[in-house]
Amino acid sequence: MKRIYDNILSEHLGSLRQMAFVAGPRQVGKTTTCRALGDTYLDWDASADQRLIVAGAEAVSQACGLEQLTSERPVLILDELHKYPHWKTFLKGFFDIHEADCRIVVTGSSRLDTYRRGGDSLMGRYFLYRMHPFSVAELGTTGVPGNGGLIREPTFVDDDAWEALFRFGGFPEPMLSASDRFSRRWQRLRHLQLFKEDVRDLTRIQDVALVEILGLLLAERSGQQLTVANLARDVGVAPNTAKAWVDALCALHVGFLVRPWFRNISSALRKEPKWFLRDWSVIKDVGQRAETAIACHLLKAVEGWTDLGLGTFDLRYLRDKRKREVDFLVVRDGEPWFLVEAKARSTSLSPHLGHYQRQTDAAHAFQVVLDLPYVDVDCFSRTAPTVVPARTFLSQLL
Repeated sequence: MKRIYDNILSEHLGSLRQMAFVAGPRQVGKTTTCRALGDTYLDWDASADQRLIVAGAEAVSQACGLEQLTSERPVLILDELHKYPHWKTFLKGFFDIHEADCRIVVTGSSRLDTYRRGGDSLMGRYFLYRMHPFSVAELGTTGVPGNGGLIREPTFVDDDAWEALFRFGGFPEPMLSASDRFSRRWQRLRHLQLFKEDVRDLTRIQDVALVEILGLLLAERSGQQLTVANLARDVGVAPNTAKAWVDALCALHVGFLVRPWFRNISSALRKEPKWFLRDWSVIKDVGQRAETAIACHLLKAVEGWTDLGLGTFDLRYLRDKRKREVDFLVVRDGEPWFLVEAKARSTSLSPHLGHYQRQTDAAHAFQVVLDLPYVDVDCFSRTAPTVVPARTFLSQLL
C-alpha cells in the first residue's frame, strides 16, 4: 500500500543533496518504503553488511558501484546504522567524498541523534523525516502538502478502513490484516523486541525488567498527566532514574510527551507533561483510546509539517489552576493556531474551548468527536468553537 513517505522521500532524493534520515517506531514501515527507493541496501543487523560498513567508505563505495558511470545517481540505504558506535564519523567521511556520486538514506528505530553522540557533527549534511503510522489523512491521499496550504480538503475514508485504523492502530501490518489474532501476536512480539532488545542494545540501562514494568504502568496511563515522583514510587526507583527511563522510552518511540503551553517557556518546563502511547490499539478504555489516537494524528501532522519545512510546529495542552483544560493546542511559528478537545462520544461543547480561544487568540477551536459520521465540510472554515467529526477533521491533517 503506497504511503505519503514514498512521495516525500522521492521528492527529497530528486531535488536535495543532503542525506535523508528516516526515524520512527519499530515496524512502522521505514525499511519497506526505503528499500523500494534504493539501489543498494545495507543493514547493520546483517553480519555481512556490518563487516562491509566497518571496512570503510571505499568498501561501501565499491559495493554501490560508484566507480561506474550511470545516468542517475544510485541511492544507498543504510538501515539501523545508528547501532554502529562510529556511525557519525563514517557517514561524514562517506558523504564528503561521495556527495556528488550518490544519494543516501539512513534509517533508525530510535532517534538517530539520541545515544551515539561521539564523532564529527553532521550539521548541514542531512534532513530528518519522522515516519509515523497510518493516519486518516494518509488513507485518503498520499499527496505531499506544499506552500499552497497545510490543511487538506476533507476526504472520505470508507467504513472498513476507518474501523480497522481505530481498532487495530495505524501500524501497517495489524491495520492491513484487520485480524484480532494477528494483532495480539504482533503486539506481543513488538513488546518483546522493544523491551528485550532495544532497551538492552540502545541504552545503558541495566535494569531492563524494571523498565518493562515502567512500560506496563505507562500503557495504562496514556492521556494522563505524568508525575515522575509517583511513577518512581510505583516502580521502586529514584525520580531521576524514572525520568531518564521515560526519556529513553520516548526516544525508542514507545510513547511521547505533550507539555503544557505558556507564553513563559520557563514556566512550561516546570509543569507536568501528559504521556501518550504510540500504539492506541492496546488501550481498552474508549475515551483514552480516542484521545490517544487523536494525539498521535496531531503529532504526525506537526512533526511532518516541520520536517517538510512548512514552518515550526509544536503540540501542547492547556490547563490552569482551576483545572480548566483543553486536550491539545497546535502552535505554529510560536503562536497558537488551533485548539482540540478530544471526545469519544460527547457532543456537548466544552466551555473551556471558548475560554482558551479567547485567552490564546487561536484561530480555531474544535471539539473532535470520534463516533460522529463524516461531513464533507472544511472544519477550518469555522472560527468559533465547533463540534466536528473526527473522520472529517483528521482527514484534513497529514
